[in-house]
Amino acid sequence: MTTSTDHWAARAAPAIFVVLWSTGFVGTKYALSGAEPLTYLTLRMILVVGLMAIIALVARPRWPNLAGIGHSVVAGLLVHGVYLAGTAIAIAHSVPAGLSALIPGLQPILTSTLANRWLGERVTAQQWLGLALGLGGALMIMHNRSITGDAGWGWLASGCSLISITLGTLYQKRFCSGIDWRAGNIVQFLAAMALFGVGALLFETREVRWTAEFVLALTWLALVLSIGSIGLLYWLIRRSAATSVASLFYLVPAVTALMAFVLFDERLDAIAIAGMAICAAAVFLVNRTRV
Repeated sequence: MTTSTDHWAARAAPAIFVVLWSTGFVGTKYALSGAEPLTYLTLRMILVVGLMAIIALVARPRWPNLAGIGHSVVAGLLVHGVYLAGTAIAIAHSVPAGLSALIPGLQPILTSTLANRWLGERVTAQQWLGLALGLGGALMIMHNRSITGDAGWGWLASGCSLISITLGTLYQKRFCSGIDWRAGNIVQFLAAMALFGVGALLFETREVRWTAEFVLALTWLALVLSIGSIGLLYWLIRRSAATSVASLFYLVPAVTALMAFVLFDERLDAIAIAGMAICAAAVFLVNRTRV
């Protein structure tokens, strides 16, 4: 019975991760109605650290040594710090929520290239084909979109997010897989909180409008995204090859675009829908030999 439950949990985990991760872009758009990007992220991390501290007090995990703490700080700054800051700044600079997921969604190509060299993972010809298809599908979702003016700064921030989440995923795989996720995440979230706090202090007014929309978005992003989806991501990283986990990010722009179409009336045409189908096929190809 346990084996069957574990099997179905492993099969369902990637789909659950994609849906949860995609809500982060939508939730961020709602959260930015109440605060500037780094101010909102500082509040989010304060809430997350408090929740993780409660979990740690109950579970009493084994804490990492000094080297493990150092690795956790680096992973936290990459996976949470620069990645989340880039995403929030992109949306704040007029990049639609559906498209703010796109550039970080190109992560599989960069991850597979680096994993092939840094982690010694072999990427098959079929997987390279899937990665190339996914790139084409993601570009189809992005077609006919402005990348100039204020949105140009947003796209630059999204590019920083792409590099950060890619390096962070690989770094987590190589250096943090043996660290208890509860203790490691507290260190990571504290590092990100410090980054956001300093940034908000230096560059923002730190004004907050405590509307119901802002509070609900902040709560969702803290509980479901920072604790739920990040925990699931790290579980997938420990269990699977980096290339296979990264390929799931091809589906994030498509799912986010669908959510943004329903919630924000963001444009979704036939070419973008075809791109979504191609992205889904790409993920199937990349993961087929590993299922």
